[in-house]
Amino acid sequence: MASKLDSTLFAGHQALTLRVHRQQVLAGNIANADTPHYQARDFDFAAALKNALAGHGEGNLNLATTSERHLQGSADSGPVRLMYRQTSQASADGNTVDMDVERAQFAENTIYYEAGMSFLSGKVKTLLAALQP
Repeated sequence: MASKLDSTLFAGHQALTLRVHRQQVLAGNIANADTPHYQARDFDFAAALKNALAGHGEGNLNLATTSERHLQGSADSGPVRLMYRQTSQASADGNTVDMDVERAQFAENTIYYEAGMSFLSGKVKTLLAALQP
């Protein structure tokens, strides 16, 4: 039973997780709008979701150690591979954040996140209704 529940909710969970990560990336771009030489970042959501559903997440990046006294750890690369956003024109200080684009992408991502939450809530309500006598 639990595996059927997991399989039913898995795609929605993966999509929402990626939406949250994208929201953080976009918020970072907006926060660094005035940072000299900052390069706006983003990722291809459709490709990331396809990889996540296929179980091909980026995973963790192991750190190299040069001494046996170094602590083992990992540098979390996040669930996706970030790319630099192509911009029409960089500012004089080399910053590539276009606030109009960032705000539009942020708003669009928010709408998709809310739609995903509504869809997932509906799925859960349907499952709960099916369990009622």
